[in-house]
Amino acid sequence: MRGEDEPAEGSTVRDKARFVFPGLAALLALVGTLAVGPSSANRATSSGPSGRTAADAHRTPAQAGGAGIKSLITASPAPGLGISRSQEFAVPVALLASHKTGVAKMGTLRAPDVLVVGSTGLPRHALTSVLRLHGVTAAVSLDAARLRLNGKLVSMLGVNPSTFRDFAARPMAASNRLWQSVADGAIAASYSMGKLDKLPLGGKVTVTGRKQEKLRVGSLATVGISGVDAVVSDTVAHSLGFPHGNAILISAPHTNLATLVSKIRRVVPKSAGVDPLVSQADVSGTDGAAGIAGVSASSINGYPTLTSTQIVAMLKAAESRVGMPYVWGGAGPRDFDCSGLVLWSFAQAGLVMPRVADDQALTGPSVPLSRLEPGDLLFYHTDPSDPKYISHVAIYLGRGMMIQAPEPGMDVEVVPAALGSEFAGAVRVDPRIAAQVAGVTYG
Repeated sequence: MRGEDEPAEGSTVRDKARFVFPGLAALLALVGTLAVGPSSANRATSSGPSGRTAADAHRTPAQAGGAGIKSLITASPAPGLGISRSQEFAVPVALLASHKTGVAKMGTLRAPDVLVVGSTGLPRHALTSVLRLHGVTAAVSLDAARLRLNGKLVSMLGVNPSTFRDFAARPMAASNRLWQSVADGAIAASYSMGKLDKLPLGGKVTVTGRKQEKLRVGSLATVGISGVDAVVSDTVAHSLGFPHGNAILISAPHTNLATLVSKIRRVVPKSAGVDPLVSQADVSGTDGAAGIAGVSASSINGYPTLTSTQIVAMLKAAESRVGMPYVWGGAGPRDFDCSGLVLWSFAQAGLVMPRVADDQALTGPSVPLSRLEPGDLLFYHTDPSDPKYISHVAIYLGRGMMIQAPEPGMDVEVVPAALGSEFAGAVRVDPRIAAQVAGVTYG
């Protein structure tokens, strides 16, 4: 479900560029290993500053080239944390379908801008305090954790389907069937994870948190929050032992996020992680929100470009991986997914890149095909659940060839550059912008 968010209805896109951070991993790392909290209760989306309603306060973790959702949420058992009596008697997931809960219709779409995550449940006043901050238009309480799905670590959110759906990407938010299946105990997995890990739509997967559950895969769809691999209901999250109410997702589309993050830190526990899901870089003309790779070249005058030495080192590193297997989530040195190959290859040249293809598409100016050069990145739309989402990347080698980690069952390969209907554009990586998108300081 790693994808771009859409602007809230009735709002305008920021004047500054909006770069999605892969910060979930770093945030989830704060959770450490699945910390158990009190039983989950129904939570409501709260709107501010007018029409606010009280709700629980919570957060989530992230991973990036240094921070992010995945690192904030780590869901293995934490030492010294036992399961409380309330968790021992959590409702079995298998019984949820017999207690169907209606799901509210989609309302006004909300751009997810900031994520707060704690290792345990946040105090009740945290959400109320956040909603009082200038620029915050809405916030929703969540549960967040990293745990294993069919043996692989994934970042997962536990949500109230009725209140969370407005923060999802439009195609997912609009699907009543999808959110009803989540309310009934199914898991909504990202399209990329579902396809690449061959998850059986309608079949069962094994999810292991504080306890193990067999969950039906209700849908494969992009949620619109970079780094989120799957979504379950808060009831299922409780059964799996998620920390209760340890995350708050905040929408503030018309305010300076750096200033807002500073204010949020003052009203939430010091131990909580606070991370913007987007960066308001001082560039204009960003096309990424429309599903086109790159920022306009005219907006980045004065930014450094890759040196010939860096390009040669990166390309040599990538070509040295030819024949190594594709593994979803792999980032080297022996196995790779598409963006993992890019991440690892650039790292061998001393360059920082964000983790996922959708973020890598915002690391420099767009390049016309007539001016492609070795080292440029090629991007593709391969996710039918969100046609604007960029879900594949390859490295251009020159002379009409590219190198890519294609899909499960295949190896890293050099093939003719694909420029067909799925092509989303080419980008010339700028190290300063790449570091900014990755959430680290350049230089």
